[in-house]
Amino acid sequence: MSLPIVAVIGRPNVGKSTLVNRIAGGKDAIVHDEPGVTRDRTYRGAFWQDREFQIVDTGGLVFDDDTEFLPLIREQALAALVESKVAIFVVDGQTGPTDADVEIASWLRTQPVPVLLAVNKCESVQQGLMLAAQFWELGIGEPYAVSGIHGSGTGDLLDAVIEYLPPTNELPETNEIKVAIVGRPNVGKSSILNAFVGENRAIVSPISGTTRDTIDTIVQHKDQTYRLIDTAGIRKKKNVEYGPEFFGINRSFKAIRRADVVLLVIDALDGVTEQDQKLAGRIEEDGRACILVVNKWDAVQKDSHTIYEYENLIKTRLYFLNWVPMIFVSALTGQRIPNILDLVNTAAEQHRRRVSTAVINEVIEEAVRWHSPPTNRQGRQGKIYYGTQVTSQPPCIVLFVNEPQRFNDNYRRYVESQFRKQLGFTGSPLKLLWRGKKTREAERETSNRAIR
Repeated sequence: MSLPIVAVIGRPNVGKSTLVNRIAGGKDAIVHDEPGVTRDRTYRGAFWQDREFQIVDTGGLVFDDDTEFLPLIREQALAALVESKVAIFVVDGQTGPTDADVEIASWLRTQPVPVLLAVNKCESVQQGLMLAAQFWELGIGEPYAVSGIHGSGTGDLLDAVIEYLPPTNELPETNEIKVAIVGRPNVGKSSILNAFVGENRAIVSPISGTTRDTIDTIVQHKDQTYRLIDTAGIRKKKNVEYGPEFFGINRSFKAIRRADVVLLVIDALDGVTEQDQKLAGRIEEDGRACILVVNKWDAVQKDSHTIYEYENLIKTRLYFLNWVPMIFVSALTGQRIPNILDLVNTAAEQHRRRVSTAVINEVIEEAVRWHSPPTNRQGRQGKIYYGTQVTSQPPCIVLFVNEPQRFNDNYRRYVESQFRKQLGFTGSPLKLLWRGKKTREAERETSNRAIR
């Protein structure tokens, strides 16, 4: 369903991300004792009583400084306000009202969105009321004394928030596909996200490491809803220091696991690097559907053979992802960007697909007819009795055989290729489990003991 949005606004280091984590549950927003950790607007699912909503964490607002990312952070905060039903203005109860708070309050009063004032860091309930009282002077309305760390006062704040939100049962239903955009720093992940959305949804900068948190964006295309998840660029482990980048990379790995389809973005100018190979291995290990997106194709000098040479080079470097479709795009010009979502639809469908046992066994019969299982030195041949699919996302097929060790790697790859040739599974990993008589007998004995 399409959930209403609640924006969290405030100057740096007032505890916005801590409060977001408290309201949403969990610790998905990066919290670190350093100004400017949150830059883009990041979305989290939350609920209170009979209301579900998305809470949006934004970067710290600074109006009197235009250095580095600050103008872009202001742009992101304004975009969050525009799409929100209500905003929470967070201030620091320990420091009291500051000139920056007064300036933000003045700006918020010009916005059409209703604003609630949350006075954070009020860990003591009695002192919190006195600390909160200082903020009446901002002219925003009643100040709610809250603690993002301990959770005190957040219930009263959320009671006020949901007054502006529709009941959950009145929200339209959606069947969304979760798409994680991953890759090394500066390969153009945020630019691709912005190209999908048609606006500057994520901050784009030539400075490596601009995106620090995972950014969820809902996009509609041809009656299909997508949750696009932009992630922090993933560098080599030895180059990553403990801090915001470390936490951002961990969020990127979590984004891969929660996605239906992963877009692995590769820089056309750099080609496939060792780090790209490691990321590809991580995607396969996590069993996610995948699309290879070769970005910055507009910057490559090419002739009629260039694309085929690139394809062969990439396939050689990422030979273990031979099931993954590849697309050459330019986020800068928008070239082929809409086509990515068509590939995503196919990959998501194949990732969720279930095939009947009868069809699987027809494929096995034909595969064995064309290429018999290997025979050992004693003349004993491998036999495949039957197969059945046991799970989807990713599809997993169990093959019941006489002895798994009789089937070498070449024959196992042959059988997998026959499944892909006959059944597709384009863009989705396919797991084959080879199980022998002894394995089944041991499991049956264990089951019998448990029953007794």
